Amino acid sequence: MKVDIDTSDKLYADAWLGFKGTDWKNEINVRDFIQHNYTPYEGDESFLAEATPATTELWEKVMEGIRIENATHAPVDFDTNIATTITAHDAGYINQPLEKIVGLQTDAPLKRALHPFGGINMIKSSFHAYGREMDSEFEYLFTDLRKTHNQGVFDVYSPDMLRCRKSGVLTGLPDGYGRGRIIGDYRRVALYGISYLVRERELQFADLQSRLEKGEDLEATIRLREELAEHRHALLQIQEMAAKYGFDISRPAQNAQESGAVALLRLSGGSEIAKWRRDVAGPHGIVPRYLH
Repeated sequence: MKVDIDTSDKLYADAWLGFKGTDWKNEINVRDFIQHNYTPYEGDESFLAEATPATTELWEKVMEGIRIENATHAPVDFDTNIATTITAHDAGYINQPLEKIVGLQTDAPLKRALHPFGGINMIKSSFHAYGREMDSEFEYLFTDLRKTHNQGVFDVYSPDMLRCRKSGVLTGLPDGYGRGRIIGDYRRVALYGISYLVRERELQFADLQSRLEKGEDLEATIRLREELAEHRHALLQIQEMAAKYGFDISRPAQNAQESGAVALLRLSGGSEIAKWRRDVAGPHGIVPRYLH
């Protein structure tokens, strides 16, 4: 869908200067941007720079915590009463003065976040294993007031399914895998900025008005409008979260550092990914980054 934002404005013109292609400028089309602007590299790793002193110091700080965890077989820390969301935590740093690319999943290195929407019982077992006590109000909320994915799946299991699950005949069932391994595509945030993406959702939402008024495919229409509203809300939360780190992502990224920051500010849990190193504004080296 074409977005009614003037991309000839200096804000967009400066960010997109030098990039080839046209379609991606008229609609959200990251693939078209990549197809027109990527350069294949078939060489080896010799172009990579060595780790800088800042990288080495940052990684050693992370390793201090990892060594503690290896010795104690327990997390350094984890939340007890905060359900993780896009904006649930304040900005977190390993060593702020040394970091050019920022972003942790919580407000401290190696501190685990709680994902109760998948199922509260799985979290309770972890609390018990590590000798911590869950906040009573938090437990009440996700036991009695807010249905979790785990409970929703159990509600639709047949008696035979439950018996097969309990006996071990069936494993890998969906009641314990609600969170999945989905990583958001943040490239479009860097390329277009949040304001552009929000406006697209608003136009898509408005485009469904006639179907809503006519009652056309009403259930699907209502569901889609609700999902578009959720998209808009989440995008604005991403913008709010980035502001905690001092970044304005309402507009397109202006340089490599801003592009990297958008992608790394916060990723959903559950993935083991190597990140661009955190002290360099651009793709000059890769080191593993401990996500949690």
